[in-house]
Amino acid sequence: MNNKFMKYYYNIVIFFLILTGFGQMPIFKRFYIADIPGLGWLAEFYKTFFIHNLAATLLIVFIFYLLTTFLLNKKRVKLTMTGIVWVASLTGLLLTGILLTIKNFPINPYPPGFVVFLYLSHIALVMAFCMTALYSKILKKEYIIK
Repeated sequence: MNNKFMKYYYNIVIFFLILTGFGQMPIFKRFYIADIPGLGWLAEFYKTFFIHNLAATLLIVFIFYLLTTFLLNKKRVKLTMTGIVWVASLTGLLLTGILLTIKNFPINPYPPGFVVFLYLSHIALVMAFCMTALYSKILKKEYIIK
């Protein structure tokens, strides 16, 4: 990700995904964060749900951009262990997110136990994703070897 625009795009999308993902849980209203002027929308489930899905769509576009550039690049890059964990957690997040979106269809194809498993997996993968990003930021680890 040498392009500055793509870095900003990625960071903004991830910020809104995390912010609205936590907004799906009622923590902003419970801890009076939504009472701060300008942040009242964080307590409105349908607004955060819509923004979360919009940001997820933008993340999927970004991932397809990365995949396309990787496949069209003549010079192959190798992932570090941090990069492997990042890709694995991002892939898991996408899969669980897509399955949770399918759960919202009028005919829910999943049993209740599987839905709970999906939610817990999604949250665990978010934590793995955030911990990987924090680890790489603090220790200045790269995701790829050029």
